[in-house]
Amino acid sequence: MIGIDKNTGQSLAGLEHLRQSIIDILTTPRGSRVMRRQYGSKLFELIDAPLNGDTVLFLYAAIAEALDKWEPRLQVKRLEVTNITAEGKAQLSITGVYLPDGVSIKIDGMVI
Repeated sequence: MIGIDKNTGQSLAGLEHLRQSIIDILTTPRGSRVMRRQYGSKLFELIDAPLNGDTVLFLYAAIAEALDKWEPRLQVKRLEVTNITAEGKAQLSITGVYLPDGVSIKIDGMVI
């Protein structure tokens, strides 16, 4: 799939386009897109939630659910929160299969 880089306007394809798409899906609150109310993730429901085991479990579930529904190029095998910043942003590592090529991939350092 070929798309457009949201920062430069240049063509974007392959894993870089996938990475941009994943970030867009996860950082879009469900219900915020006018003609696509179900697009996005439930991560915004976690704002001000205590950082405990239940919240981390909900975080993983929200990420897996959103990517399963909205990113057909990726089959998620493993999610890992590698860091949570003082500002409340999570750094993710996603391991899975990039379905257009059938290859195993790992995307590190995504901040949501």
